[in-house]
Parts: sequence; structure tokens; C-alpha cells
Amino acid sequence: MKTKIDLLKPHISNRELCYIEDAFADNWITTGGGNVDRFEKKIAAFCKKKEVLCVNSGTSAIHLSLILLGVKKEDIVICQSFSFCASVNPVKYLGAIPVFVDSEEQTWNMNPYYLEKAIKECINKKKKPKAIIVTDSYGMPARWKEISSIAEKYDVPIIEDAAEALGSLYYGTNCGGFGDIAIYSFNGNKIVTTSAGGAMLLNSKKQKDEALHYATQAKESNEGYKHDMLGYNYRMSNVLAGIGIAQIESLEERVKQKRQLNQFYFSLLKEATPFTLKQESQDVYSNYWLNCIRSNSISSLEKLKNEFKKERIEYRELWYPLHLQSIYKNCLFYGSGICNQIYENGLALPSSTNLSEKDKSRIAKTLNLFNAG
Repeated sequence: MKTKIDLLKPHISNRELCYIEDAFADNWITTGGGNVDRFEKKIAAFCKKKEVLCVNSGTSAIHLSLILLGVKKEDIVICQSFSFCASVNPVKYLGAIPVFVDSEEQTWNMNPYYLEKAIKECINKKKKPKAIIVTDSYGMPARWKEISSIAEKYDVPIIEDAAEALGSLYYGTNCGGFGDIAIYSFNGNKIVTTSAGGAMLLNSKKQKDEALHYATQAKESNEGYKHDMLGYNYRMSNVLAGIGIAQIESLEERVKQKRQLNQFYFSLLKEATPFTLKQESQDVYSNYWLNCIRSNSISSLEKLKNEFKKERIEYRELWYPLHLQSIYKNCLFYGSGICNQIYENGLALPSSTNLSEKDKSRIAKTLNLFNAG
């Protein structure tokens, strides 16, 4: 039987173990610690943010971001429909109400036109949105110039969900550098992984201290067990942060490898095939976390899935729009259904940075079945 080609595999070096051993040598394997401090500083230096707080997941980071922005029960939060559920579930944790916005064709991210329409209509109903959550899906930056301008016009703060976009640039600025608060994910499939984890990118020490207070069960001090508000167990482990230090030291190389893989797919799909590879525009530098295609033929897409299954090549369907999910089906949606179309005719291809030449040959052989050139 042929070995399976995974969609995304962690790319681990020998350096991770060294930092993990540091945590054991310090006898500090719980939350916080020297590795966490070093990891936060490395993230801040890379993305040029004043303050970074590492937490136990990207979802936790979004939850805390909403709390810092004062989101409460019955508040409106505008969200991107074409995204993973973790980008919006924290809105529900707080009892707030998500309002969904469609994608635009170029980036597949939030459509600025429908964003403004949603804000206007909410304001007309005397329910001004409390926040906007914008996702840089699959490592492709959103249209930040237009989105930021609209948010500023109506004075609505932005949370940038850059979970998948570490290393991507928009007009030379790192993803994670937009919005009032931004977040990263270090889940096992991300370009930088700590097995499980995330980070908040903040603009002040005061903001970080407030987030840290919530993330450590809202303890009043290190002595005793007094808590002054509802808190959460959201800190990152010192052991996992050690993995992250080694990973971020290799980030530029990983982005380079991801972009080389994108060129590999581009060379296969540039001829007359039913598939179009998602590509960056001139103002964007994408980390191509996941290489995604769209098809002009549903039958060809189904045939490709079957061929991949035969070859034991893993693929993944794209995000199922959140406004269609059973838990959110009664929420407002602004758009023309572009995100529905992307889901219906799209597919994610294997995108590990450690794909072997043998793996690539098997993938190429399968995709070449559809080359009409």
C-alpha cells in the first residue's frame, strides 16, 4: 500500500528539543516561565508589535480580545462567514450576536462593500457593532486598506484573526499588524506550531496586563487565592513555548518553502485545466499556508477527489460558510453568496513544507490527468 501524503504535517527540527530541555532543567513545565517570555519577545520582534501575550490557543486569544474590547451580551460583532468556526464561537461564549459578511473574489476574505452595508444597517437599527473580526484566510491577507478605512469611518474596533497568516505581508506590513488587536494560532497544522497555542498582539503594556489577568484566573496576586472577577485558564505552557521558539527561528525558511510549493502547483495548473490556483496580488506577500484551488467543473472536482483517494493523497474541503452552519443559520448575512461558491467548487491541496520529491511526483501525476494541454 502506498504511504499516505498528509495535507499538513508539522516540520520539526532538532532545536525544539533543546528548548524543551531548558524547561525541564529549570523545573518549570507549567504555564508561564522563561520560554514563554522568550517566545513572546521573538514574536513581537518579528511582527513589530509592542506587546505579545502567549495563550493556550488562537480561540482563547479571540475570546480575550473580545473581552478587552468590552463585548457583552446582546452586542453585535461583525464576522467573516468564510472562516473556521473558532473565529466566531467566542462571540457566542459572551452571549453576543454575530452578523456575517460575505467574501470577495480576489482574497476570499471579508468583502469591504458588504462590511460597510452591514455596519450602516446595524447603526440604523440603533445597534452599532461593538467589534469586527476579519480573517486572513489560508494565509492570504484581507483587503486591509479598505477594511481599516471603513472601520475608522464608523469607529468600530477590529480584531485581526491572523491565525493562518504568520509571515504574510500586506503592503510590507506583517499580518497581525492590523486592527486594534490581532491573534495568531500555533496549532499543530500552522506554519509555526507549539502543538497547541496562540498569541495576542497588543498595543500597550496596560492592555497586555489586563489580558494576562483574565488569562490567569483573575488572581489578585501570586500569593493566596483571591480572584476579583471571572477569569480563565488560558496561559501557554513553558514546555510548548520552547517548541515555538525553535519554530519561529525557522519561520522565514518555512515561508520560503511554502512559496516554492505554491510555484510547484502553479507550474502544474497554469495550462488548460479545470482548476485555478489561488494566487496573491501585487500588494501581497502570502505565506501560502494552504494551497487552494477552485474548479469550473463540479464533476472534475469530484473526479480529482476520487483520484486523490485512490493515491492516498489527503485533501480538504474549504471552509463551510459560517452563516450556513446550524448554530448560526438564524444570524444576519450580508452578501451575494460568493463564499458559498468558493466552498462548493474549492479544495485544499497537500501543503506540508517537508513534502518529499517522491510525494510531489505522485501529486503531479494525479493533477496531470486533468491537463488538457
